[in-house]
Amino acid sequence: MTALLLVAGLGLLVCGAEALVRGAARLATALGVSPLLVGLTVVAWGTSAPELVVSTLAALQGQPDIALGNVVGSNVFNVLFILGAAAIVSPLVVARQLVWIEVPILVGVSLVTWALAADARIGRGEGILLLVLGLAYTVFAMRYGAVPPSTDLGEEVDTAKHKLASHVAFVVVGLGCLVVGARWFVHGAVEIARWLGVSELVIGLTIVAGGTSLPELATSVVAAVKGERDISVGNVVGSNLFNLLFVLGAAATISSRGIEVAAAALTFDFPVMVAVAVACFPIFFTGHRIARWEGWLFLGYGAAYWTYLLLASGDHDTAPLFSRVMLAFVMPLTIVTLAVSVARQLRGKHN
Repeated sequence: MTALLLVAGLGLLVCGAEALVRGAARLATALGVSPLLVGLTVVAWGTSAPELVVSTLAALQGQPDIALGNVVGSNVFNVLFILGAAAIVSPLVVARQLVWIEVPILVGVSLVTWALAADARIGRGEGILLLVLGLAYTVFAMRYGAVPPSTDLGEEVDTAKHKLASHVAFVVVGLGCLVVGARWFVHGAVEIARWLGVSELVIGLTIVAGGTSLPELATSVVAAVKGERDISVGNVVGSNLFNLLFVLGAAATISSRGIEVAAAALTFDFPVMVAVAVACFPIFFTGHRIARWEGWLFLGYGAAYWTYLLLASGDHDTAPLFSRVMLAFVMPLTIVTLAVSVARQLRGKHN
């Protein structure tokens, strides 16, 4: 039965992503707004619905590690795995708005969330603060992004308006398939992990986070294949903002005790989440595109992060050595590589 849930869930994810991307792209045309805005809002919020459901239910059931691990793990997964996979499928062109507005906002929100968790708890008041910030960002995004696309679409806009209901239907059906598919997949995966004796924090950071991020993965990869690159990248950045502001905010607000933050999450997983958000800026900045080699770089770091989690969860002897190698050699080498790319970009502009 568990295997059937995994397979059926995966099938619904693929079908739902196809419907959602098709409906979202046409909806943007019909409403006269940029596909990037739709990716940052409608698509991002819809694909983050599984995170919202899982984290709020976990908070109500007294499982703060799963609630928190789901949000932090999803944000890491979204950038390292989803953007990496999408860029490998098709190099992604990044809108200037993402580089200069959304990514700095994401970095700032990640730092604020880490600061709120510094006392080992995100309380109800702090959860309400995150929700308020989320509403403020939504209003800002809608006002800033509600600009007709720069190209003259002419009759295409008129045609899209006449089929507005069908576009909305595609979006709703796609989201429904994504949510149900993710739920089936996560349920089966969590049952297997618990049977193997994996801790709840690691389950939240890996299986639950990856499973609830499957809608984002399916949507971004399908969008990249179909050439809707603004939707592909905007979906990831928007989902990460939604996770921190709305998902974590809602989970902390509805829980009478707030969300307790484990020491391991505070000292390792939060810094990784912030570092991943910061890493978006130099990679997005270089040519305003994510090249295939940068996609492979993201995937490599994702594999290293999840390998460390699994080693640490099993108290494996190699976990400390693995962590030191990453900190002492791999990460500095990557920083130097990105710095050289940024320097070349700046030099090219001056020349």
